[in-house]
Amino acid sequence: MVSPTSSVITLHINGEKYTLPVDHRTTLLDALRERLDLTGSKKGCDQGQCGACTVLLDGRRAVACLQLAVAAEGRDITTIEGVADGDRLHPVQQAFLDLDGFQCGYCTPGQICSAIGVIEEHAAGWPSAVTQDIRPEAQPPSLTADEIRERMSGNLCRCGAYVSIVEAVARAAGARPDEGRVPSAAAAKEAVA
Repeated sequence: MVSPTSSVITLHINGEKYTLPVDHRTTLLDALRERLDLTGSKKGCDQGQCGACTVLLDGRRAVACLQLAVAAEGRDITTIEGVADGDRLHPVQQAFLDLDGFQCGYCTPGQICSAIGVIEEHAAGWPSAVTQDIRPEAQPPSLTADEIRERMSGNLCRCGAYVSIVEAVARAAGARPDEGRVPSAAAAKEAVA
């Protein structure tokens, strides 16, 4: 029997459906880690400030520690466990591996999920806080190192692997942040696909 403070919900995670009873106060992070044994998303600060628990909700990045599980019902949730295509790593995962975009690895799942979201946002032409020209008719901003740093600023790396993280995001997006080159929207989407 379900109490007035709990519900049976169905979560769509990494292409699979999971039905489980949850207390209404259960965060998505706790449901993923403690109830579904999807431990890739890490519990860092548990206050939405470090980004270690970043997942993709309907393709947009979100910190799972601030998202209630009941509010995620019916949404498409992608965790680090679901970004690869079978044995083939996602381009962002491969770039992190190739360029040492991690040290201890604790923040890496959140960094990778956030980077996937960043690349999609950039490909869609969304400006960031450092974008020079934010007029709707302006060209998409160059994916420079400054743009990547700003867009990834919600994800902390206590080991300090930021230089490699910026390089990995740029490689996965098809950009070279040192040159400020912008990949075409089609190339950026193909890199993420």
